[in-house]
Amino acid sequence: MALGPRLDLRQTQSLKMTPQLQQAIKLLALSNLELETFIGEALDANPLLDIGENTGDPGDLPDAPVGEAPGSGDADTAPTSDQLMLEGGGEADAPFDLDPEALDTDRDTGDGTRAGDMRDFSSPGSSGEEGPAIDERGGPEPTLAEHLEAQIGAVAPDVQTAFVARHLIGLLDEAGYLTAPLREVAGELGVPLAEAEAALQVVQSLDPTGVGARTLSECLALQAIEADRYDPCMARLIDNLELLAKGAFAQLKRMCNVDDEDFADMLAELRSYDPKPGLKYGGGGGEPVVPDILVRADGKSGWTITLNQATLPRLIVNRTYYVELRSGCQDRASKTWLSEKLADANWLMKALDQRQKTILKVTAEIVKQQEGFFRKGVSELRPLTLRAVADAIEMHESTVSRVTSNKYLHCERGTFELKYFFTSGVASADGEGSMSAEAVKAQIRALVDAEDPKDILSDDMLVDLLRGKGFDLARRTVAKYREAIGIGSSVQRRRQKKLEGVG
Repeated sequence: MALGPRLDLRQTQSLKMTPQLQQAIKLLALSNLELETFIGEALDANPLLDIGENTGDPGDLPDAPVGEAPGSGDADTAPTSDQLMLEGGGEADAPFDLDPEALDTDRDTGDGTRAGDMRDFSSPGSSGEEGPAIDERGGPEPTLAEHLEAQIGAVAPDVQTAFVARHLIGLLDEAGYLTAPLREVAGELGVPLAEAEAALQVVQSLDPTGVGARTLSECLALQAIEADRYDPCMARLIDNLELLAKGAFAQLKRMCNVDDEDFADMLAELRSYDPKPGLKYGGGGGEPVVPDILVRADGKSGWTITLNQATLPRLIVNRTYYVELRSGCQDRASKTWLSEKLADANWLMKALDQRQKTILKVTAEIVKQQEGFFRKGVSELRPLTLRAVADAIEMHESTVSRVTSNKYLHCERGTFELKYFFTSGVASADGEGSMSAEAVKAQIRALVDAEDPKDILSDDMLVDLLRGKGFDLARRTVAKYREAIGIGSSVQRRRQKKLEGVG
């Protein structure tokens, strides 16, 4: 066969990541508060954009209901152009087609790279200048909440306790104190008070010592215990801080039954403790979490889902100003610039509208899948994966991952990050993962706590009792999760209760 040049005609398809699509991906991953900052930059960069009136009432937003017939969390019920409007009803450029599936950054961009590898250089306010050198970049100090949450995984005995402990961390004030009554927290989460107390003990075991205390006395006592100085004398001194504040030293010495030298040593030790241990991290505790999504029961065995409009700016195009600028444009360059700004403003509003629809659609599916949690508490959490949600709403898994990152949901049980609702599943005896690890562990703990000291439950008996509650598990699975939550075998528990004088 002769070799030589020839001309061929081929037809191929490829997906190109436009700057607009890159920006849409970035918008999807932002929380409402981060979006507010982004919009502020957009307002500075585009004179045609303006902030409209915002009532701040979440109830004004169209709802994404999730009722008895789940699946009603369709994106079509989300806010549309009446939230992101063009004033004056003037003409606008063709809408930008922002299909949620197009937000998949794992797709091939057509030039040998992945969409997620491309940086967004098109965001408003970006000057294109080089950033600071790597040695000039100082990472922000961790907040108290971040510092504590980083330690939870190593000390929590099980996933459910870690879940409750993280919720308690979110309730700490800037000094590290828990101001919410523990009984109310347990009621909101739908867990027994004993489990909430166990989670609080986990929080109080974290660094810095003293966090999670409910009073100043408890904070100082935790630090004294850590220093191995919490003897009966020190306990009496800490329990009577009001006398110490009054300077009633003679009375305190009699109560503690110590001499002057020992009392002075106790005072020196007490003064070395930190009454506000949380203030040493990030200038204080973590900032209060502002929810992005609000979920409430609608009274018809269903749910109403709205975006938190109080943190969602209302963006409009100042049509009057556009007309004024257009009448003053004399040269082609000015007219081109003005047209580009109008197109950018129009596209940004459409992208924000699509973002809202996508968030509501994903959240509606999460509420549908985890309805047991919203009605009965953390013990009813089901196993859930990003892929399961993505398949149900016909989106890509990476899109769901971005929607659930840095987004918080508020319901009657408290405020939770969307990521919290994705739990691992437990393989049952028949090979089907029909329950979450948290639910199984909660049931095992409840059964063991309620067992008769004279009739300790064996693993086989636990299997039978769990099967009666709808948990069809193998014996080895029950033993695995019993050990994971720190519960000993039946022999160990029987010996322990005998030593405690029970039975």
